[in-house]
Amino acid sequence: MGDDGIRLAKRVAELKGCSRADAERYIAGGWVTVDGEPAEDPASRVTPSQTVALLPGAQAVEPLPVTILLNKPAGADLDAALACLRPETLVQEGRGGQRFLRRHLNKLTLATPLDTAAEGLVVFSQDWRVLRKLVEEAARIEHEYVVEVDGQMAGEGLAGLNRHFKASWQNESRLRVAGKNIQPAQIERACLEADLRVRAIRRLRVGRIPLASLAVGHWRYVHEAERF
Repeated sequence: MGDDGIRLAKRVAELKGCSRADAERYIAGGWVTVDGEPAEDPASRVTPSQTVALLPGAQAVEPLPVTILLNKPAGADLDAALACLRPETLVQEGRGGQRFLRRHLNKLTLATPLDTAAEGLVVFSQDWRVLRKLVEEAARIEHEYVVEVDGQMAGEGLAGLNRHFKASWQNESRLRVAGKNIQPAQIERACLEADLRVRAIRRLRVGRIPLASLAVGHWRYVHEAERF
């Protein structure tokens, strides 16, 4: 063995007395630390002087794909939205305690596009079942928004807006909008037809899952018991 050490998976297999495949599952699942720091790459190398340990409750199982809810800031494009997904902006309280793994940020697909200028709930997922429901079956999933507007409603008024989606006034400058398969910019175009200028859009809900108290720029995992 040279100074560059041995593969972490081999060291874990020796430490745990398990197969190399199980060792790789422990590592991929975020159960292994090297000198107290999480190590998720089975191919990384460790030296004899380094301390390798398994966390309590370690399980040799492949991590499941995750689905993430983000309160996207207004003005954030896709890259800026993805940049919000950091350990320090993860909200864990009361959400099942899913441990953060770097692999959770790999191969994420945006399932619910939102205008760059808009704020609110967006869904990213690694799970093909969630993507099928939110993308391929989008016409069945209702989204809810609040829309801040300026101007005096003209034309057909609310009846005109309700040809596009369900709309109602919350106060003199705020609309509640809900509908299925609403496309980016559709709300703004419909409001313009009624002589209303959109100042801000915020998505509050996707299907049965609300934004709730999630702060702007923060995110959480979807719990396994939650359904869109």
